[in-house]
Amino acid sequence: MKVRHATHPSELEGLDSDRLRDRFVVDDLFVEGEVSLLYSHEDRMVVGGAVPVAGRPLRLESAGPLRAEHFCERRELAVVCVGRAGHVEVDGHRYDLAHMDVLYVGRGARDVVFGAETTGDAVFYLVSALSHAAHPTTLVPLDQAHRTEAGAQETANRRVIYKHVHADGVPSSQLVLGITVLEPGSVWNSMPPHVHDRRTEVYLYFDLPSEDRIVHMMGQPDSTRSMVLRDRQAVISPSWSVHFGVGTRNYAFVWAMAGENQSFADMDQVPVSALS
Repeated sequence: MKVRHATHPSELEGLDSDRLRDRFVVDDLFVEGEVSLLYSHEDRMVVGGAVPVAGRPLRLESAGPLRAEHFCERRELAVVCVGRAGHVEVDGHRYDLAHMDVLYVGRGARDVVFGAETTGDAVFYLVSALSHAAHPTTLVPLDQAHRTEAGAQETANRRVIYKHVHADGVPSSQLVLGITVLEPGSVWNSMPPHVHDRRTEVYLYFDLPSEDRIVHMMGQPDSTRSMVLRDRQAVISPSWSVHFGVGTRNYAFVWAMAGENQSFADMDQVPVSALS
């Protein structure tokens, strides 16, 4: 498990491109046959990836920075299928996940195992936050997630927002998580942009062809920085930072938040004219 410490906004202007990526981009999550984890001191979130091969399941183990007997001893976990299909066993109960399904795993689960029927199909994205209570482990297929539409074609940001783990749906202690899918011809996400000083948010971009890229913007509204990202790279957005981007074509991204509250609408909008 890698560890990253929190960053003060005043540090941002002193970071060159490489150090900016070292602080905020997570680009090595999905390695075949491995579980990869990163612990961020931004709201103590953990992000990770699990890529099992057929016949060789992967177990989610605790790690030194957690000081815990098992991973979910004090944590809750969301597992997002960003590959084609796979399965997850939680304390002996099997859950089959298709593309963009999400499994919420509650605090106290002891044994979490990732499996694949076919090598290359099962690619799981993991997001975890501290939890103060045990909530039931629950599978949320994409077609059962709360669905809303946003944006407009004329501003190139028409998108569908799926909420899988949220205050009015699957209960959790801190996590709020879903998937946004941009429609063909739309390339901007989270526009107009916003900040939420009470939560950290992490984006994982996926379903982007290998030759395409995302330009992700972060920083304080009056002092933004950009990073170029490829498919299946994640970016950590501290509570003081805007987080929005544009792609060379449409794509999808997992958004996950943890922090002071779970209100999806608790955000401070930033007019586009205020960005610099």
